[in-house]
Amino acid sequence: MERETKKGGTASGGEVLDGSNIMELVENKEMFGHFVDHKFQELDRDSDGQLSVKELQPAVADIGAALGLPAQGSSPDSDHVYSEVLNEFTHGKQEKVSKIEFKEVLSDILLGMAAGLKRDPIVILRIDGEDLLEYINGPTYEAEMVATHSLIESAGGTLRDCIIKAFGMLTVDQGMPPSSDPWVVSNIVEPALQSCAGPDWNKPVSQETFLVEFKKVAEYVAELLREQHVIVAHSENTFDGSGIRRLLSNKFELDKTLNAAIETVPKDRTGKLSKEYLRVALDVVAPSAGLPPLGAVEQMDKLILDAFNLTNADDGKLLKEDEFKKILTEILGCIMLQLEGNPISVYSNSVVHEPIASASTLWQTLPSS
Repeated sequence: MERETKKGGTASGGEVLDGSNIMELVENKEMFGHFVDHKFQELDRDSDGQLSVKELQPAVADIGAALGLPAQGSSPDSDHVYSEVLNEFTHGKQEKVSKIEFKEVLSDILLGMAAGLKRDPIVILRIDGEDLLEYINGPTYEAEMVATHSLIESAGGTLRDCIIKAFGMLTVDQGMPPSSDPWVVSNIVEPALQSCAGPDWNKPVSQETFLVEFKKVAEYVAELLREQHVIVAHSENTFDGSGIRRLLSNKFELDKTLNAAIETVPKDRTGKLSKEYLRVALDVVAPSAGLPPLGAVEQMDKLILDAFNLTNADDGKLLKEDEFKKILTEILGCIMLQLEGNPISVYSNSVVHEPIASASTLWQTLPSS
């Protein structure tokens, strides 16, 4: 597996996407102007100096691809996002978009993407079987696979079942792409299983047999990965409370963030706010505090629920603005202390089914930094 360690750089198998290249492009007015001119001319098929909804579709599709969305028409959820991107350009009304409007909206979208990548960089990994071979021939393999077998054995099943479950427990750090991915299943895992299958594979299995047979299949998987490299987009994040601490230590930034959150909360006739909207306000504050959106990370949702319980934030009482801000700050402090004591790490791995260079034609004209 090859991995690039320089942020924003590339290597012959890996790339760290941290948004820095996008940010540099947008902030360089001359370079971004040339980029917009090129894209606008490319999209403006009838050369009337404006983009119709039809002419905007390739740009919308490219933005969706850059965001990691499946092709339009694949699902109602992704189609809704494509529709929202188009509405950003047309404001839901216009039939034509000028170059100035195109530039402004594209700038906003790119800056939003750059901010997201800066917060949660994506590492592109090329998995080629080398790390998997190193793992199964390494000093920790046997002890770890014995522990794995003891975990999956309790659920019962045949040798084939145990091997499939064991592959599901390996990670990219051990050289295994996500074994739940349909492409990986049909092109890597299943061929290896079929090639190595023996007469006793549909029977319960001993630990010794499992270790021997799993290694055979893993060696075959490594061989298949050597022939067909798998590209994986890997992201990881550790929430340790440092983002909250930085926010709380900067009074100006904290006040500005809390005021922005207050603007999203409805008030009654007396100007008071209900505690039931504290979660809404916290979601607005989250990016500035280095927190994920509510619902994105299960462990974080449980921790936030504990913080709400500790601060009696769910009693539905009405509060003045200052009181609302105070309890929101207390909730942030409570979350910070819990994360400093027990940080939460999350990661995700997704197989990239297109070559990186062709995943989105929007970026083919991005200047190299």
